[in-house]
Order: sequence, then C-alpha cells, then structure tokens
Amino acid sequence: MKARQSVRITSAANVVSGASVSLDLYCLQDYDVAIKLFRTTYIVDIVSQTQGTVLKLDSISSGDSWKAMDYLVFNTWHWWTHTGRTQPWDYVEDRNILYKDMNRLVAFYKGLTTWARWISKNIDPVKTKVFFQGISPTHYEGKDWGQPSKSCLKETDPFSGVRYPAGMPMAAVVVNKVLQRVKIPVYLLDVTLLSQYRKDGHPSRYSGDHQGLDCSHWCLPGVPDTWNELLYGAIVSGR
Repeated sequence: MKARQSVRITSAANVVSGASVSLDLYCLQDYDVAIKLFRTTYIVDIVSQTQGTVLKLDSISSGDSWKAMDYLVFNTWHWWTHTGRTQPWDYVEDRNILYKDMNRLVAFYKGLTTWARWISKNIDPVKTKVFFQGISPTHYEGKDWGQPSKSCLKETDPFSGVRYPAGMPMAAVVVNKVLQRVKIPVYLLDVTLLSQYRKDGHPSRYSGDHQGLDCSHWCLPGVPDTWNELLYGAIVSGR
C-alpha cells in the first residue's frame, strides 16, 4: 500500500485585521489550494462612530475581498443573539437611523437582505459558486426535544424521534426567505435538522473557552465534520 502523501500547510494569521474583521490564509501547497477564512461575524459592517460602535445593517464594505474566489461559503446568525458583554456593538443603524437595539430576527433579516443584494450585484455565478451554511441549532432547553428538565449537559445520545419537536428555528425561516430573493444561484448547506438531532454533540460544561454551560458550540471531531462532508459533496457534484 502506498503511503499517503503528507500535505504541507502554510498559514498566515491575520493577513488583514481590524475591530470586527480578520483574514487568515491557509495554503495547501500539494493541492494548489488556498483557503481564506474571512471573519466578519455579522457579514454587514461594524464601525466606530462618535456615538459608539455601530452595527450597520445596510452596509458591506468588506466585499472586495470576496470577489474572484472560486467558492464562497457564508454563515452567520450565531453572533446575532449575543447580548451584554458579548455584544460587540452599542447601536444598530438601519437607513441612517440609529437604534439602541432591535429584535434580533428583524435585524438578521435586514442584514442578510443586504448580503443578498451584494451577492446579486457583485458575483458572477459562472466564475464563483456561492454556498450559505444553514442555521446551527443550540440545545439549552430540553423542551425543544421533549424533555423540559434537561439541557445538553450529560447528554450522550442523539435525539431518536422521527420528528424534532421544536420544528424549524425562526432564523432558518429567515434564511430560506432571503435566499429566494437572491438573483444568482446560492446553494444552501442545510445542516439545521441533522444538527438538531445531536443534543449530545456540545462541550457543555467541558468547554475550556466558555464559562458555564456551552450548548451552542460543537465538539471536535463531531457534528461540523458532517457539515464539511456535505460541503465537499456539493462541490465535487458540481453544485
């Protein structure tokens, strides 16, 4: 059996960095592939103004870095629910009007609509394939899977029912609605339902990076590996 060839990976962290944006570059030299991880968690802009830090729902200034890619994979939502000290902005701006806060689903819809307009205007679907990774569910409330007294803590088995009791998250409804309005093909990596079944896949109290119970991030290896398999399958099948 021929030994598997090693893969040389060079990485340059923070090729671009700022208050709300960073770019990491990973090069797989043996395959002539470069992967850019562009971290802008809300996709739309977060800027510093005299009033404070503002989440601008109708502005994307980072998009030039996304042009001319072979594949673009977007995801967001996880960060839209953050409040208090984990919220990186002081105000929300929509159509030049500042708000101290806004219903997060409404804000998400507005921000994602801005992204959809940008994609429709700036991406050539012949040159670039666009993917949007669906909503990653949380498992803080056992009522979502029919066990109200539980959370992800000490869960060791996936949900085994035929239909997940909580149904589709409203954020996923927003994603589906916005994607219908994009004027070029966008492939939805619909990871939501399969991930809802994995109430056992979170680090819970064993996360080294988060205090308290963590039922939103995922253990590795684990559920995100399945997401990657779906992405790979979509790419090689020519989606």
